Amino acid sequence: MRSVAMIENWPVENAAAAVVRADGTVAGAHGPTGRRFPLASVTKPLAAYAVLVAYEEGAVELDEPAGPEGSTVRHLLAHTSGLAFDEHRVMAAPGTRRIYSNAGFEVLGDHVAKATDIPFAEYLRQAVLEPLGMADTALDGSPAKDAVSTVDDLVRFAAEVQAPRLLDPRTVLEAMTVVHPGLTGILPGYGHQRPNDWGLGFEIRNGKSPHWTGASSSPRAFGHFGQSGTFLWIDPDAAWADGGGTGGACVALSDRAFGPWAVEAWPPFTDAVLAELRAAR
Repeated sequence: MRSVAMIENWPVENAAAAVVRADGTVAGAHGPTGRRFPLASVTKPLAAYAVLVAYEEGAVELDEPAGPEGSTVRHLLAHTSGLAFDEHRVMAAPGTRRIYSNAGFEVLGDHVAKATDIPFAEYLRQAVLEPLGMADTALDGSPAKDAVSTVDDLVRFAAEVQAPRLLDPRTVLEAMTVVHPGLTGILPGYGHQRPNDWGLGFEIRNGKSPHWTGASSSPRAFGHFGQSGTFLWIDPDAAWADGGGTGGACVALSDRAFGPWAVEAWPPFTDAVLAELRAAR
């Protein structure tokens, strides 16, 4: 795919990107795909997936208490627990506002660690990273923002989310379905969104504007971006021109912090990838 080579025009020292179809085949890749980059908040989908494994294993329940009074595991995954962005301070009643919260994911990590008697980073490794062969991915710190990984590893994760083996597909469908529809809130870097839709650990595109995905991304596209200049999106409605199916994902990692450059560069990159995916044969 020629479109992934557009990262050469990004004002960054190092970047890598890849596109993977819903059947797990890599449609294209460019750059040092084996290089490890800090993920920042792209850590959250990995952490969320581990929480969902814990749920399917019976270690936790989505609607059991976790976090502030009245909050549950589901609230924490969907950024509706009421916790502040980066501190363990309650700002709203659970389920009433979409407050993007690193603190909430740290509470989640502690909750799963207590329930399983396994440190969360180790649980993530055992439950997600090792089964998917993500040997170059590790969590050293907060489950909200402190993982490092490679494009090659995240391609494996994107393939898993599109064709789940570690989770029941119904659980993944729930993760990409809006929790508490209609809630407004701030999407970091992109301002106030009405509504600010999220699933379980994944942000859902829907009608958000402005947004870090493309103008041609479907409303059902979901994923996450990170302040370290990273993103992962999955678009279930991305069509293949040969009629072989729908669905695709894109991973892009860089070594420059998110800023105006990313706001300008990422959407046309995504639109070019989607256009080429539709045209590829």
